[in-house]
Amino acid sequence: MSEHLRPAEKAITESDDFIAQQLEGASIPTLLMSLIHLTGDTSILDGPIRPRVAMLGGFQGELSEADQATVRRMALKALTDYRDRGGTLPPQPSPQLVQRMMNFMVGERVGDEYVPMMLEELALDGNDSRAPRWSREVPAAVREKFHVLVIGAGMSGLLQALRLKEAGIPFTVVEKNDSVGGTWYENRYPGCRVDIANHFYSYSFEPYAWTEYFSRRDELLEYFRSFVERHGLGPHIHFNTEVTGARYDAAAATWEVSLKSASGTLPASLRVNAIVSAVGQLNRPRIPEIPGRTEFRGVQVHSAEWDPALDLRGKRVAVVGSGASAFQLVPEVAKVAQQLYVFQRSAPWMLPNPLYHEAVSSQFRWLVEHVPYYGRWFRFLIFYPGSDGILPAIRIDKDFPHPERAVNALNDAYRAQLVEYMKSQVNGDLALLEKVTPKFPFMGKRMLQDNGSWLRALQQPNVKLIDEGVQRIDATGIVGASAHYDVDVIVWATGFHATKFLYPMDIVGKSGRTLGEVWGDEPRAYLGITVPDFPNLFCLYGPATNLAHAGSIIFHSECQVRYTTACIQALLENGKRAMDCRADVYEDYTRRLIAELETLVWSHPAADSWYRNRAGRVVTTSPWRLADYWKWTRAPNLGDYILTG
Repeated sequence: MSEHLRPAEKAITESDDFIAQQLEGASIPTLLMSLIHLTGDTSILDGPIRPRVAMLGGFQGELSEADQATVRRMALKALTDYRDRGGTLPPQPSPQLVQRMMNFMVGERVGDEYVPMMLEELALDGNDSRAPRWSREVPAAVREKFHVLVIGAGMSGLLQALRLKEAGIPFTVVEKNDSVGGTWYENRYPGCRVDIANHFYSYSFEPYAWTEYFSRRDELLEYFRSFVERHGLGPHIHFNTEVTGARYDAAAATWEVSLKSASGTLPASLRVNAIVSAVGQLNRPRIPEIPGRTEFRGVQVHSAEWDPALDLRGKRVAVVGSGASAFQLVPEVAKVAQQLYVFQRSAPWMLPNPLYHEAVSSQFRWLVEHVPYYGRWFRFLIFYPGSDGILPAIRIDKDFPHPERAVNALNDAYRAQLVEYMKSQVNGDLALLEKVTPKFPFMGKRMLQDNGSWLRALQQPNVKLIDEGVQRIDATGIVGASAHYDVDVIVWATGFHATKFLYPMDIVGKSGRTLGEVWGDEPRAYLGITVPDFPNLFCLYGPATNLAHAGSIIFHSECQVRYTTACIQALLENGKRAMDCRADVYEDYTRRLIAELETLVWSHPAADSWYRNRAGRVVTTSPWRLADYWKWTRAPNLGDYILTG
């Protein structure tokens, strides 16, 4: 059994009273699942206490207080019995029983196509089934001649490094920063935190007792740093090293990679058999080209290039942008700035979530660490409601009579609920409500988790929301459409060059064309991973793999890393040197991808977002169901590729 998947992290030795106290912080549907593991008693599934619905952010299944108390009493007896018998468990439930447990927990039938994916996520047998496995033996001497370069030591790059290490395939990781962590190293602005529930925003095989439901940047960075240490990946990573270019040598079936390294630990040129790009989509800050920006005499900083020494106390500050970073940053800056101007180009939709800034109770953490399978089932509870269920609400109905505000009737109903939610926070200020109500349909851009802090901040006396746009910058501040705003600091919360994949690397394929030339402003890849004419080049978090409707980007990364690793293994198992995506496969996938994207809300004319290129086509985000993408990436179909020996 994997060290990180054992059913209970720590033995239970505490008193009955202590255990009872911890149970007060339990998610009852999750606890019911652990009860079956503890006792083997499946009559729970036919009993009167039944969770009614699984909702994002809701952990109690709408169970009454009386029912919750009953389950806690049942759990106390089961846990003390478990403690007293030395921590032994009944036999594992069968897959059929686990499916019944899933249905029971979420209050609905889990579709057959989701069951295998969810069984894999749960990993109740302690088996990390996404780890690489060889279909035939490949001698170590053969594996050692195949070297892989991984570009980037963020979440995806570290996962790829682990899988290559587990497979016994030599690899080198280069990282442009001086630390691992990717976005969680680079972003350190005040208020920076994840906006996907943390018990799901973690590797499936590496659970963690998070201290917050949506952890802040420092805890996330520590998670990835400890991951490197625990798995011994450090010696493979070379920091302060960038790939400036790579050229494919068809005769040798290798890549010649050009490096710029401040560390001096690698040569200027490196020859490798395969490249895995794990550079991400959101790591090259973008500042709009606004006239006069160089004239400003104060401080300018992008949110992703925050200077920890920057002190905003008593300062006049402008935050340009109202997306995810600004949404987190503005409430913190409002606490210390003398005056804060928030320049909003487009108001965001917000999802009510009272847990967004909440700490995980010590009781809940104890349950995760001690109660068999509690953490695994809690992950399922927060994963399943976010698995494709929102798709019907974002599909464009061409006959819907109000396309100016919604894409279908269900989308319109969600919109109305969220407008009422915002209305409840503006204290009768209808002018503010008009400003903060998005002018595009629900889900048209990235949805933001909200516990009320955004609108509270905008209503503070030292904060002013400006929705008229920035005309230009001058020496002392920002010129808007109707006024000049004197400021000491400008914070650019204006996002990234998200559509410039692998930018600014110069990647030359076997025909001599660069990847930039092939892609232009419309990057595409088969499954978001491979591109014809670029053999043995694999992208993680590549074109059209951002998740905006379901799941977590870590889930998608695990799918892509498994696929990529399996491709490399297939080469070695079949005595081949290279694999090149077939053009017809790529073109067919691209046609289907574009057609699917055009049916969804992100293609609505009013939804102008970083998901789209200059021509207005969605190029960053995936339209596929999680169940489908998971199935497509479980193993490569070698018929999709041209293999060379």
